[in-house]
Order: sequence, then C-alpha cells, then structure tokens
Amino acid sequence: MSKLPKSALSLKQFLLRQEVLKLYREIFRSTKYAPNETTRRELRDWARTDFRNNMHHTDEVTIKALLHYGNKSLKDLQHSLALSKS
Repeated sequence: MSKLPKSALSLKQFLLRQEVLKLYREIFRSTKYAPNETTRRELRDWARTDFRNNMHHTDEVTIKALLHYGNKSLKDLQHSLALSKS
C-alpha cells in the first residue's frame, strides 16, 4: 500500500506542472519590458486570466498543446516588446 496521498501527482503530471509554472514565470518576467505601466498591467492580467481559465485541464495531451500555444505566445510577446523598445 502506498503512503502517498491520493492527490499526489504522478511524475509526468509533476513535470508538466513545472513546465507550466516555468512558462508563467517567464511571461511575467517578459512583461517588465513593456513600454509603460498600463501595458504591463494588461499583459499580466491577460496571463493570469489565460492560466486561470485553463487550470482545470488534466489531460496530458491538452496540457502539452496549451504549453505549445503558450510558448508560441511568449515568443510573440518577447518579439513585440523587443520591437517596441527600438
């Protein structure tokens, strides 16, 4: 009999969760390069809302697809912020 609680994550779930948290932190780090406080706030609100709206997903394939979309969005955001800096 396992001593782990039923709510304990499997290794795959744990690793996916770490990827999601890494993406979330990276998005927030990127927002500091926004040209003004209003834009920073809007970007952070967008990120919070997007992550909150998708936190109910438990299917590994769905989470991986959302991570792929999130990483693409992060690259687009970083590219846009770099252009606005110039």
